[in-house]
Amino acid sequence: MSDTYTVLHGPHGLVDAELPLDRAPYEALVTAVLAWQDPNLTSRDYEQIALQLTGHARALAVDVQRHAAALPKNDGCGALAEVILREAAGRLSQPIQGTAHCAQNRARLVRALYERLDRLAAAPATRTV
Repeated sequence: MSDTYTVLHGPHGLVDAELPLDRAPYEALVTAVLAWQDPNLTSRDYEQIALQLTGHARALAVDVQRHAAALPKNDGCGALAEVILREAAGRLSQPIQGTAHCAQNRARLVRALYERLDRLAAAPATRTV
């Protein structure tokens, strides 16, 4: 085992742009969290799940922003993406709590960001020139 490590720093977001998001495990986690009726987890378990979802939501927000920035300034899809990104920033700024409610709110945010990302990714294909 080595005592050295490398820190990746991408001030312009280029490192993030090179790494594809692993969508399937997070979609499965979102589905499971949103299906909870009366979960019996510890506060620490809820915090860990919320942390996982928060990290992924932040990565998704970067991806949504990158797609929105590529659209024309007067494009409605880009404007809606900006609204969703502002809402996401507000939700992500709230502290994580060790509750099912907090984890479910983060799961809803991830789901909303994926929905917006899918619409943005499909938007150029549906436009006429």
